[in-house]
Amino acid sequence: MIDELDKKIVQLIKTVNQRTLERMKQPMEVDTKMHFNDLVTSVDKENERFIDDQLKEIDPGCKILSEEGMGTKDLSDVSGHVWIVDPIDGTLNFVKQREYFGIMLALYVDGKPTLGYIMDCVNNRLYHGGIGRGVYVNGKKISAPENLSLKEGLVSISSPLILEDVRHLQEVARHASGLRMYGSAAMEMIGMITGELVAYISYLKPWDLAAGRVLAEELGLTVKSIDGTTPDVLSSNLVLIATRQVSQDIKEIID
Repeated sequence: MIDELDKKIVQLIKTVNQRTLERMKQPMEVDTKMHFNDLVTSVDKENERFIDDQLKEIDPGCKILSEEGMGTKDLSDVSGHVWIVDPIDGTLNFVKQREYFGIMLALYVDGKPTLGYIMDCVNNRLYHGGIGRGVYVNGKKISAPENLSLKEGLVSISSPLILEDVRHLQEVARHASGLRMYGSAAMEMIGMITGELVAYISYLKPWDLAAGRVLAEELGLTVKSIDGTTPDVLSSNLVLIATRQVSQDIKEIID
């Protein structure tokens, strides 16, 4: 059953990306949510509606947690199949730059990470895989990133954490080879999966984390809340994704 679901979801996310790239050529509505730079567009909503409707057909009886709230209402029970949907991750980039954004889907079964999909929309690269299944880029299997130390690699830390120096993260940045900020969890997760980054730290909502967590854990990367606990599937978390060595390096700095 999981094999069949995987094939259908790969095709679904490719279809959604094609629709998204076409919609970029047309006028769209742009609104704000909680803050002036917290944007949502008509394309986010169209994507979410289409994805959620397709998931209900592909996986009848599933539950859906999606960013714009069109999925299962008042979801609190993660038993069974739960799909977590980010219809456009990096909406500010989508609006302002027209690149550096992605689409993310993940399947959790009884609360456990199972399948993950991250589409790099502009480059048309799909990163996908699952626990015990390997990780692939457009169908080609990739290897686990090298277990580098903090000083050997680049880190991505969200700008509010750096500006406010939460948990001494400015010091973490100073110990790394360099600091990068992409403004999209999808892009940061891809950086981790490919080994371009050795750590990513940010406040992440469930749809920001779910797909990347699946792929990162399958590749042997550490995924945890900054306090060392396992992230909650349905809650926002201050999350660290890192190589195992960098996870230890950062722990020594922030503790």
